[in-house]
Amino acid sequence: MASWQHRGSLQDLNICLPRILFLLALLGGVSSNKECLILQSAEGSTVSCHGPTEFPSSLPADTVHLSVEFSNLTELPAAALQGCPGLRELHLSSNCLQELFPGLLAPVPRLRILDLTRNALRSLPPGLFRTSAALSTLVLRENQLRAVGARWLQGLHALGHLDLAENRLRSLPVGLLASLGALHTLDLGHNLLESLPEGLLKGPRQLQRLHLEGNRLQKLGDGLLAPQPFLRVLFLNDNQLASVAAGSFRCLKQLDMLDLSNNSLSSTPPGLWAFLGRPTRDMQGGFDISHNPWVCNKDLVDLYRWLDANRHKMFSQNDTRCAGPEAVRGRRLLDVAGLRSL
Repeated sequence: MASWQHRGSLQDLNICLPRILFLLALLGGVSSNKECLILQSAEGSTVSCHGPTEFPSSLPADTVHLSVEFSNLTELPAAALQGCPGLRELHLSSNCLQELFPGLLAPVPRLRILDLTRNALRSLPPGLFRTSAALSTLVLRENQLRAVGARWLQGLHALGHLDLAENRLRSLPVGLLASLGALHTLDLGHNLLESLPEGLLKGPRQLQRLHLEGNRLQKLGDGLLAPQPFLRVLFLNDNQLASVAAGSFRCLKQLDMLDLSNNSLSSTPPGLWAFLGRPTRDMQGGFDISHNPWVCNKDLVDLYRWLDANRHKMFSQNDTRCAGPEAVRGRRLLDVAGLRSL
């Protein structure tokens, strides 16, 4: 299942960037400014600073890509980005940033990617994104966020990728995503969420990927996923789900991948599975319902039939077993489903 959850982290490129710049320096076209390397091209300058003791005091006016990472920076100067109005990517991961100046992004209205992974942010200032209409990717994973304000993301009409994973979020406001019509990827994984408001997903018009794994969710209601008929990937694994409403998947006619593993499901209601897989759609990415305490009795008849038709897309078959009743305890759910369908 690990391969399912590869997110194509922005960190991958940034880890390799210093090596790339070093090789280019040997060929010319790269200059060095103490702890920063500057690559100049026709599109503009790429500045990479790894482990700096302070934020660079001067940047090339044509800077389009800026990385200041892997240091002990706890704050940024209010005018840090004043001299590079054409900046398109800003990578500030693996620092110790505790807060951001409300007007930090005002000088860079063309910014498309902002990566704040692995800092110490507890909140974001109101109005931070007031001039960030072009922002398409916002990564806030691995911070100390305990709550998010409904107005934090207002104005981000181009935002397609929002990553709030690995924070300390316990609840979310209903209107959090209301203005994010272009959102296609939402990652809320590995927080402390026990429930989600039914109207949370209203706003995005074509959400395709939703990460909710690693929380404390106990039930999935009828209405949560209904606003997102184009959803293709859904991760609900490693929660405490004990119930899933019969209509939870009703609108998901394009779902390709579903992970419900490592939950507390012993049964599912009649009709739940009818909207997934064959004959409605072949789940191209597969599904996983392993490591749940399934009670393999007549209440699972709908699931038996569905498994028999979709077994070719089932992951972790040997780890999907019956917890009861005693006669079939420990047997593979797939084997029991085959016997029941005869």
